[in-house]
Amino acid sequence: MRLFAGSSHPELASSLAKELDTTLGNVNTKSFQCGERYIRYEESLRGKDVYIIQTSTKNPDTDLLELFLLCQAAKLSFAQTVHVVMPHFPYTRQDRVAQPREPISAKLVAHLLEESGADHVLTLDLHSSQIQGFFSIPVDALSADSIFAEYFKQKNLKDVVVVSPDAGGAKRAKRFADLIDADLAIIHKSRPQHQEAEVIELVGEVKDRPCIIFDDMIDTGGTPLAAKNALIKHGAHPEIYAVATHGLFSGKAKENMEKASFKEIVVTDSVPHSNCKIPNLKILPIAPMLAEVINHVERGESVTDIYKKK
Repeated sequence: MRLFAGSSHPELASSLAKELDTTLGNVNTKSFQCGERYIRYEESLRGKDVYIIQTSTKNPDTDLLELFLLCQAAKLSFAQTVHVVMPHFPYTRQDRVAQPREPISAKLVAHLLEESGADHVLTLDLHSSQIQGFFSIPVDALSADSIFAEYFKQKNLKDVVVVSPDAGGAKRAKRFADLIDADLAIIHKSRPQHQEAEVIELVGEVKDRPCIIFDDMIDTGGTPLAAKNALIKHGAHPEIYAVATHGLFSGKAKENMEKASFKEIVVTDSVPHSNCKIPNLKILPIAPMLAEVINHVERGESVTDIYKKK
């Protein structure tokens, strides 16, 4: 196998290479002055199992186009298989026609990835599990639940409640609650417009109890801020954590996180955070899990067995 990296997250690529006890392959990625991307592998790929790590950052369109070019260049260079490692998969919130005349953007991205030459996709905590059905190639949709569970078990929180900030994430939050032996609460919210959240109702007992708001991503921070305000209004203990796999922190995220004043904001390094100035931020590494999955794939072993061991 050979591991190559796009330009989106060099720190994660280096960490993954170290965990796999290998070196990153040589690939030239640059932009012409007109803005077009250029890709060229600088070593032979013929007959190789090629793994390409490229996450989605705050420039998802550039990240995607670079990934498509990396996949096609590998296929045209006679790579035996092309495995895409994309921890944060973009456009997953656009997984259906929510209003008339909208595209299903996540499905389109899946099709473009297949057309570019990907044989297998490895990703982390999709916004909705139905997105796997948009692909006709194998998809390993991993979960960071065990990473967060290990971290919070070390804290020995007493009488804690895991809170889903919306009904759609209830199943995800329940899985995590079971891992740390906690109760579950669910917030019902509405969105007056994009990237705004309004809490309607809270289901569950949170009075005088520490809470963990658990979600797949934090974007502008409006959802966790509204969730914390609702929890405090219902008498929750002030020790409240915000947990999400993908910490995008766009727009007013820093302002919203400062307003919320969480005990901790816990995310993974699925996206780069080198210039992030979010207060009380804790970043957990995903490279060890990704490396273990890749090793299982290379040996033809079950990926599910990894979760059974946790």
